Amino acid sequence: MLSVVHRPPANLAFGLSSNEMDASHHMAAIMEVDLRACQPNTLVDRINAVPAFKTSAAFFSFLRANLVLPHSEMSSNANTPVLGPVAHASKGSSTATTTTTTAAKPATNGAAVTLDDIPPLTLGVLSERADKVDALQLVADSIAQQRQTASRSMVFHPLSLAGLAVGLGVAYKLNPRSDLGMTMTVMSGVIMTYLMSIRYFSAQYIPMAESLKWDWIVPKNDDGEVVPDAEEDTVIGARYGEEMIGALVLRLVPFAGGEQGSSTSAAVTSASTTSSRKKNSKTSQAASNAHLKGGHGVVRAWTTRLRYRRRGIGGDLLQEAIQVTRERCGKDANIVFAENHANSVMVVPEMFNSPFRRVEQWAVGFLEKALAKPEPEPVEKR
Repeated sequence: MLSVVHRPPANLAFGLSSNEMDASHHMAAIMEVDLRACQPNTLVDRINAVPAFKTSAAFFSFLRANLVLPHSEMSSNANTPVLGPVAHASKGSSTATTTTTTAAKPATNGAAVTLDDIPPLTLGVLSERADKVDALQLVADSIAQQRQTASRSMVFHPLSLAGLAVGLGVAYKLNPRSDLGMTMTVMSGVIMTYLMSIRYFSAQYIPMAESLKWDWIVPKNDDGEVVPDAEEDTVIGARYGEEMIGALVLRLVPFAGGEQGSSTSAAVTSASTTSSRKKNSKTSQAASNAHLKGGHGVVRAWTTRLRYRRRGIGGDLLQEAIQVTRERCGKDANIVFAENHANSVMVVPEMFNSPFRRVEQWAVGFLEKALAKPEPEPVEKR
């Protein structure tokens, strides 16, 4: 033990009297006793007696009590999978709230992906003008897409490839220089001329697509004049949400021998309408379709958006057209493709039109199978 004794300096002690010296020694003894009483007895007490060590010990005790993190919270990378059990902290810990929120997000996202979020697929007869415009726009797009089909057919046709080979050979022979760079330049010019010629011949599909207007669905006579009081073509569309993905234009042609009867039935219907304002909706529908009985349907356009093809949407459109035709023209009414349908015009020579002819043959066969398919029996309501 070290004892601290405060003694006055020697040069000061000689200037004091005996009584003052005794008082000074007495005060030094009292201070020595007090300091001995305050000395620490253990090592911990000695460390705690130093203010800096005492503060460090309290800080480390705080860290030990409050920074006990689970295995998932010790991960430095948020994408690292949790391999251990997730422990929940106390109510006062903000870490527990963050972990719960993070774990709840996948469940919320998983619950959000439901059938209600998938856009509905609707199919039926279009009555609004805006919907019909969208359907006609889709038909116009199908006409413009024929340009790519025609160009591909011309590029890879054997006769075209043979002509390209002859052109390259002639250009090589007529090249006066044996320079490789000049030869490659001449060959590239021949190939570019070949492709530009194909582009020129197939470019007529674009004006044809732009010429498709609203009056295309209005019946006209042989002189191109609109038939008075003629009914517009029936437009059937398929929508996926707000996007028009399929369109079919159907024209109902009345029976040629029933025109006289149609005028008579129309006069009777007009008289009955004047005499009585209240009438059955089924009777009025039958009266309006009287002139179509015995007629048939003609498909003037049938297309599906490019990325939705081969998914059964075109078949559904055709089935809807058959149903509409038989409802208005009779249960045995026939339906055919028009000879001058929207995609019937061929602008390139006939030898390059084999892809279009194959599609037409497939469409006719598909329609025959659809007509031969029996209609589903109506379900009786109890």
